[in-house]
Amino acid sequence: MSSIAEIASEREINHKLKHPIHVTSEIGTLRTVLLKRPGKEVENLVPEYLQRLLFDDIPYLPIIQREHDYFAETLKNRGIEVLYLEKLAAETLSNPELKKQFVDDILRESRANVNGAAKILREYLLSFSSMEMVDKIMSGVLKKEIEESKKTHLYELMDDQYPFYLDPMPNLYFTRDPAASIGNGLTINSMREPARRRESLFMQYIIKHHPRFADHDVPVWLDRDYEFSIEGGDELILSDEVIAIGVSARTSARAIERLALNLFKKNSSFKKVLAVEIPKCRAFMHLDTVFTMVDYDKFTIHPGIQGPQGDMNVYILEKGEDDEHVNISHRSNLQEALKEALGLSELVLIPCGGGDEIASSREQWNDGSNTLAIAPGVVVTYDRNYISNELLRQHGIEVVEILSSELSRGRGGPRCMSMPIVRENIRK
Repeated sequence: MSSIAEIASEREINHKLKHPIHVTSEIGTLRTVLLKRPGKEVENLVPEYLQRLLFDDIPYLPIIQREHDYFAETLKNRGIEVLYLEKLAAETLSNPELKKQFVDDILRESRANVNGAAKILREYLLSFSSMEMVDKIMSGVLKKEIEESKKTHLYELMDDQYPFYLDPMPNLYFTRDPAASIGNGLTINSMREPARRRESLFMQYIIKHHPRFADHDVPVWLDRDYEFSIEGGDELILSDEVIAIGVSARTSARAIERLALNLFKKNSSFKKVLAVEIPKCRAFMHLDTVFTMVDYDKFTIHPGIQGPQGDMNVYILEKGEDDEHVNISHRSNLQEALKEALGLSELVLIPCGGGDEIASSREQWNDGSNTLAIAPGVVVTYDRNYISNELLRQHGIEVVEILSSELSRGRGGPRCMSMPIVRENIRK
């Protein structure tokens, strides 16, 4: 006869099998999350090409891995299942034909034919095991890796000084952006910057072909072929009825409206989409770099996104008269718009760095507002943002600090580094 613990465990497993993706809030107890451990792609950053690859500095690989492992262990110690993007991708590509198809897609999107290297690169990549191949694609392929004897054309033999056949993907450890869970489905995102566009291809293959997801007909609310950009750092699930999406340097208003239309059309539970306009600059890259939810009625915010009276542009999108139109209304105060949309009488905005001109700017740059809620009122943050962390504690939030000297060099915090797959529902 099964024990109570065994029965409970079996029920939990069955729930996950029925709902491989389930995220209806930012703060519901986190059960399953997707990470990517930084790898060789970080060591393939060089000063000449930092801007091209969207980095400001070069992290030290042994330490950034140690810090990321600490982050992962912190989550596991809280009972959270940690999945790794690289492992899921390798498991997905165990089928030889699918592996070939993926390589062809990667080479096409990498524009490998421009320098005539597609054929030799395809042969080179397919010579590896699935796990080794995934690591190689993520870390990038240097020209010097290909034997000179295989370079038979003039354009292959001439040195144009650029060291890579395939660029590395150092931003992959920010798993939040290429895809984002919404309800029992997800968006597979069209990324704004060329350096990141290939990243969402991994999630497209995983959702379609990995046994954990493939048999569950997971809805894709917006796919990566949509012509206007959207990124997961701008997508915040405030409740099972309300989503906030940043109109940012990386996410377009056109993509937000199309996503809203698709959600309303497919009869999902979501009734409102708040389009929140933020300054379009590198420091304020996504909405979650300046604003996150930490409890039922508490949010972090960077004061720099608001005007003198707390004014900013917020547009509320709701279902229109037909499937191709939404009703749009404008609000000029974020706090009031949130209270209205969430049905709250009171709401607290906790300022990054305590609102101090210097501290708030410094700690926002190091992702002081980029918190990962793992349960209502419990958040993971970088240890370096001590002023913001202390202020969160003063507001009754449990703060779980992680190491951050090298992780923070990529300009993303704990929320950026995690893609929730399953969260428990929150009480109404």
